[in-house]
Amino acid sequence: MLYRPLPTECDAIPTPEPDPFLRRYLARIGYAGPVEPTLEVLRALQAAHIAAIPFEAFDALVEGGVDIDPAAIEAKLVDAGRGGYCFEQNSLFLRVLRAVGFDAEGLLGRVRWMRPPGAPPTPRSHMVLRVRIEGRPWLADVGFGSAVPPAPLAMDSEAPQPTAHETYRVVRRGDRWSVRIAIEGEWLPVYTIDDAVPPAIDYTVANWYTSTHPDSHFRHQLIAARTTPAARYALRDNRLTIRHADGSTERRYLTAPAIEAALAELFGLPARPHWRAAIERAATAEVEG
Repeated sequence: MLYRPLPTECDAIPTPEPDPFLRRYLARIGYAGPVEPTLEVLRALQAAHIAAIPFEAFDALVEGGVDIDPAAIEAKLVDAGRGGYCFEQNSLFLRVLRAVGFDAEGLLGRVRWMRPPGAPPTPRSHMVLRVRIEGRPWLADVGFGSAVPPAPLAMDSEAPQPTAHETYRVVRRGDRWSVRIAIEGEWLPVYTIDDAVPPAIDYTVANWYTSTHPDSHFRHQLIAARTTPAARYALRDNRLTIRHADGSTERRYLTAPAIEAALAELFGLPARPHWRAAIERAATAEVEG
């Protein structure tokens, strides 16, 4: 029988270095917990992401276009400390989840948020993620602004799902899901999601429409949002709304200097010089009653 000595510390197999991209992303969102494909980790990553990386669309507003190439998204949201909108945010999160080992895929949906009943259908212009954990599908979304779900939502249950902020429901009708949110005792539609996984070109076309078409509100309004466990922060032109987790709400209207201060202090977005004209226009937006 051949004698094989037991391995010593010197013989131990070295632990592989973490993926450099994943390491930088985790530093960006301030996450130092376990990194494994479990529901608990998905919840933690989603909460950390939406608290650290703000929703914003300055590139669409100022430059008339958003680059959703993976390298461009990484450079902007991870390395440059910027935020982004759904195609950037959820593309980045999908890459992260797959790097961790999750079974995840992208889906497309139609926004219904803040639209009156009976309004015509909107384009399929919102990207979300479906994540399967032990065979169960979960909806993950880090790119829906002020109404972004703060936690993954089970897609196989129509029961109300409380979060740190509002309560949500996911209702399936045929090959489509409807995501709804409870606001002041009423279930309001957020978006619908198609079941089929779209080809990459569908994201390209939807992103082109959303970031360049004159009918896209991102081309006309200054929009930023961020959700932490304590509060939701939402800036639309000159109106700042803070919805606390305890249900209380603050709302105020800002001057151009105050908009710049809010972007830096509440959203982690120090204003770039070429944003100045857009900020000044936002400051003169008509105050709603």
